[in-house]
Amino acid sequence: MHILRARLDGGIRHKAARGELRRGVPTGFVWGEADGEILFHPDEAVVNAIRTVFERFAETGSARRVWLWFRSNNLRFPLQDTKSLGREVRWVVPTYHAIHGVLVHPCYAGAYTYGRTRFERYIDDSGNMRRRSRRLPRDQWSVLIRDHHPGFIDWQTFEANRMRIGINTRPKPHQGTAGAVDSLTSGHSGQALREGSALLQGLAICGHCGRRLRVHYRGRNVSPGYHCPGKNVVEGRGQYCLSVGGCQIDTTVADAFLTALQPAGMEAALIAAERLETDHDAALDQWRLEVERRRYEASKAERRYHAVDPDNRLVARGLEAQWEQRLRELGDAEAEMERRQRQQPRNLGESERQSLLALGGDLQCVWAAPTTTDRDRKELLRTLLEDVTIVVERAEFRARLAVRWRSGDITHLEVALPRSNPPTRRTDEETIDIIRRLAVHHADGVIAGILNRQKRHTVSGGRFTAGHVQCLRHYRGIPCRTPPSATPNDELVTVRKAAEVLKLAPGTVLRWIEDGFIPAEQPTPGAPWEIRITDDLLSRFVETPPPGFIPMIEATKQLGVSRQTVLQRVKRGELQAVHIRQGRRKGLRIKLPDAKDDLFAVSPGTGG
Repeated sequence: MHILRARLDGGIRHKAARGELRRGVPTGFVWGEADGEILFHPDEAVVNAIRTVFERFAETGSARRVWLWFRSNNLRFPLQDTKSLGREVRWVVPTYHAIHGVLVHPCYAGAYTYGRTRFERYIDDSGNMRRRSRRLPRDQWSVLIRDHHPGFIDWQTFEANRMRIGINTRPKPHQGTAGAVDSLTSGHSGQALREGSALLQGLAICGHCGRRLRVHYRGRNVSPGYHCPGKNVVEGRGQYCLSVGGCQIDTTVADAFLTALQPAGMEAALIAAERLETDHDAALDQWRLEVERRRYEASKAERRYHAVDPDNRLVARGLEAQWEQRLRELGDAEAEMERRQRQQPRNLGESERQSLLALGGDLQCVWAAPTTTDRDRKELLRTLLEDVTIVVERAEFRARLAVRWRSGDITHLEVALPRSNPPTRRTDEETIDIIRRLAVHHADGVIAGILNRQKRHTVSGGRFTAGHVQCLRHYRGIPCRTPPSATPNDELVTVRKAAEVLKLAPGTVLRWIEDGFIPAEQPTPGAPWEIRITDDLLSRFVETPPPGFIPMIEATKQLGVSRQTVLQRVKRGELQAVHIRQGRRKGLRIKLPDAKDDLFAVSPGTGG
């Protein structure tokens, strides 16, 4: 059996190699009587619909825009069953895949192909044997015979269309725009035209790394800009290779384009006038054929109804309903055609022709007209420009452009970039210095409260919030506070944390700070007190009074001064003091110096 199968497969391949193997042909073709003969479909509406696809693509350059044109005009698209060898045609709502399939199928360029796909078996995740079809690259096709039969386009147009569709496709990561098709497309302007105002979309190239620049829009006015997708790591952060605003660059390139186009302005105006007068409405032609087709469908339904036996009401009722449905469809098509005929533009008069010719001498007026869309301007630029290489020199506040025309010539231009002006309203440096000192120890919310207690205001006159402080830190590059995991020796802590360490109430700690018994720091007025936990501070808090220390009231009597004066001398280091935590007589104990010592002299080794 395998020998018979091999011989049959060999015969099929030999017949396909001669272009005589009859298989399903795409919409718009049928097989002829002779061996290997492929003809246009006899239905004029089918052929005209296929021709319209190629005509609209030549005008728009986008498969999606061709599909949208069919949908906006409510046109139907033909589909034929491949098993019937092109004889049965169904008219359906056009889909993008149907339009795209027409544009990329080589049969429409008069080529006969065999082996464009390959079936292979594989095992899925469940362990079951599956079968799938894979499209093969052109160099792996079994048969490719060019000029085998009449086509809707020639092979060069087919290659150009395929190249354009591939360029319109968004490239994958690490792949240039030209790599969307193959190496043959390198150097062609890429990406389908969008509605944005960036005129060099798909044309701009980075002068540093050679990548295609991407487009972005910023601000309330949606100003265009260009940036390179390549990133360089600078100080641990990714930065764009190039990022520049597009307003000045677009204007410079547009001026160069209009200057180069000025000699051909009058000729372009004459061509436009002739085209406006002689161009026919493609959608109207399609609707004329649609009306003719529906009229035939209604006539066929009528003949079928009259041919049935009147007594056979079961069949007659069904045929009558079909006839009525075809008549309604015919009426809708005729009404649509009449509406489009009323909307058909009239011929230009002599005054209108003269006005149009006058515009040919002023291309700048046509370019800036409200009726000229950004998409139209991009399409015009692509007719003459190949690409624009941009090199930004930030130090000189300029950009150097290399405009490459389709003729191969290169024009070098320089664009002055706007200098970035500093903001007119700035937070005063004193407030920034306070934030810088407080950010080391406090959170943004605490810093905002301190600034508000100092009666400081933002540049807009409002109160500070945590968000304001955070924005100022980020703008000035001030690092945020990093809370320590533990409390090491000599670490600044808050009053609440110091109260826990010293085993006192927070109110007591604040009182001892005011009296000067506990040394504390305050970065700025209104900021929380910060206490440095040292061995000297811990030695001042004991359980039992050491020898030679007397209560505060006795110290005041012996010295003959007030309690506040004694605390001031303790703060200056003239007297030694400890705090007793327990007992009925807990509190401060003061050690008086010997009578021979001078109370007003600071003894060495004692410090606050």
